[in-house]
Amino acid sequence: MTTPIRVLIADDEPLARERLSRLVSDLEGYRVCGEAASGDQVLSAVVTEMPDILLLDIRMPGGDGMAVARQLAAQSDPPAIIFCTAYDEYAIRAFEVQAAAYLLKPVRRDALAEALARAERVNRAQLRALKGTSAAPEGHHLTVSSARGTELVDMTRVTHCEADQKYVTLHHRDGESLTDLSLKALESRFPEELLRIHRNTLVGTRYIRSLDRQSDGSYQMRLEQVPDPLPVSRRHTARVRQWLSERGDS
Repeated sequence: MTTPIRVLIADDEPLARERLSRLVSDLEGYRVCGEAASGDQVLSAVVTEMPDILLLDIRMPGGDGMAVARQLAAQSDPPAIIFCTAYDEYAIRAFEVQAAAYLLKPVRRDALAEALARAERVNRAQLRALKGTSAAPEGHHLTVSSARGTELVDMTRVTHCEADQKYVTLHHRDGESLTDLSLKALESRFPEELLRIHRNTLVGTRYIRSLDRQSDGSYQMRLEQVPDPLPVSRRHTARVRQWLSERGDS
């Protein structure tokens, strides 16, 4: 029998703790191992209960959530943190302390389930390697807002991006996310991670497997982690072939 993932709930409001506890208990594979109502209680409970995941409010007495997260980051094996808060203005700061997710209250069951699954996948070795940095939202990461809350997307895990009317869908190894940034903006911001192959498509450079010529003279690109090939427009074929040649793939 698989050991349940241990979840610690930290919120100064009893009703909020009760609701989160109920939501977690309804999800298979997770168990609430304790509750805390202040920053001091969180730090103590992390030591005694040894949770795998911490659901953490931002504004609490005895040390707010950000201060608690920074202290936990100094530990050798900290729990993965999911912020659950009514305030959206702390999202960037939350990801600076390597939060696995940022959920806005009232927390929905499906959003919590997805965040817990993401937190469960957090690689502890990577987390320790990231400690002390403040560049998480920059560089290879993109902060996006959705119905699930505010998420931090690691662009090195994005296989491709597809534009559809007003939004762009980011297809990544953890699922899909929407952003209102244009493909042009993404291409400009992440030139090392993304390559344009079509007016409506960018691909993750590290996932490119092959560029295949079709019988009609057109090209298709095959990507790792993506079952179906993606069309390469004639307008972008020369640039794609040049990029592959410079990389030594053709």
